[in-house]
Amino acid sequence: MSLDKGHAAETQAKSYLESKGYVFLAANYRTRYGEVDLVMQEGDALVFVEVKSRKTRAFGAPEEFVTAPKQGKIVKAALEYVKEHRRVKSPLRFDVVAIENGRVLHYENAFESSLGYTH
Repeated sequence: MSLDKGHAAETQAKSYLESKGYVFLAANYRTRYGEVDLVMQEGDALVFVEVKSRKTRAFGAPEEFVTAPKQGKIVKAALEYVKEHRRVKSPLRFDVVAIENGRVLHYENAFESSLGYTH
């Protein structure tokens, strides 16, 4: 996926989540461990969102590309965000927004932290 398409998908995901009442905190939060596409807040929870986009399912559904190694990188990056922003008491959640040919699918709590820090 090109950077332009990736940015467009993230913008669409952000708008979708904001329409559901989520509050935008950050985009493309980068650490030495990896990147979190979107950091949102829903109520007290910090929601770390991975956005995947595909035109077709020819090579699989977009959400299938959020593999266990990718999840681990997202969790580590999320924990860096928590430390940097002093949000250690906030519940954490990891969501996936899959955009397939313009259609948004939101998977709340798509995976959990394997590092012992869960919601």
